[in-house]
Amino acid sequence: MAELKRIKARYEPWDALRAELEDVQALFALADEAGEEGMEGEVRAALESAEAAYERLRTLDLLGESTDAASAFLTIHSGAGGTESCDWASMLYRMYGRWVERRGFQMTLLDIQEVEGGIKSVDLQIDGDYAHGLLKGEGGIHRLVRISPFDSASRRHTSFASVYVSPVFDDDIEVEVKPDDIRVDTYRASGAGGQHVNKTSSAVRMTHLETGIVVQCQNERSQLKNRATAMKVLKSRLYEYYRQKQEEERAAGAAEKKDIGWGSQIRSYVFHPYTMVKDLRTRHETGNIQAVMDGDLDPFIDAFLKWRADGPGE
Repeated sequence: MAELKRIKARYEPWDALRAELEDVQALFALADEAGEEGMEGEVRAALESAEAAYERLRTLDLLGESTDAASAFLTIHSGAGGTESCDWASMLYRMYGRWVERRGFQMTLLDIQEVEGGIKSVDLQIDGDYAHGLLKGEGGIHRLVRISPFDSASRRHTSFASVYVSPVFDDDIEVEVKPDDIRVDTYRASGAGGQHVNKTSSAVRMTHLETGIVVQCQNERSQLKNRATAMKVLKSRLYEYYRQKQEEERAAGAAEKKDIGWGSQIRSYVFHPYTMVKDLRTRHETGNIQAVMDGDLDPFIDAFLKWRADGPGE
């Protein structure tokens, strides 16, 4: 039933667009026959609406990989830059939260490591149709250039943070994880305001010994529930890790396997001396940096999907 729902969600909007275009054609014919030049604005608005709908559907049409329809796990790590990068990680956390709201998706906080000045790391689950397909291009190093609010001399600073994206699978995911392959540590959950704090060691950290992948979960008060969620995240990360090993030419997606610093960034956000956000792969850019930080990521997502479909470098 879920698969049928996804197929209908792909097909029915195209059917609706065809009907919309037929209505526009009929409206144009009516205006032309009646010689009503005053209807030009109405016809133009209808065409623009249809064009915008086409572009949205064209983007979904680019999502054909097996995991594109899934929800997504998204991890943000602060990198080079100390307090600056921790603040930058918190800004990215807010940015993706705003994007989730715009899309009507749901976001669940799985784990967060807060430090003075921002966030060291945060793990999220983003639920919604094609969340992984839309977000997969966000994986990589994000670079920020701005006048530091933490620098009394108001000097310009450069900060880095990494974003890692992997798909959420059903429980029947075929990734084998043997008990001897992982180390499991438990610790007391922590969080601002005390709402995530408890007196037992309910938080879980899993380390995959071969790959070094580490996942954490503390959003539930039950250690068993946190352990189950952490294992689900670990399997997802391992699936993505081994898939990327088979695609060496696309290894740039494995953001956490790179130094979170110079030379590894996929996108730059410049607040000073000018304002610009530029994706270094697709060359898509905008001067409206505030809109981007408020979650207007769809133009960058669309550009990435088209760039990937055309073939990098073409």
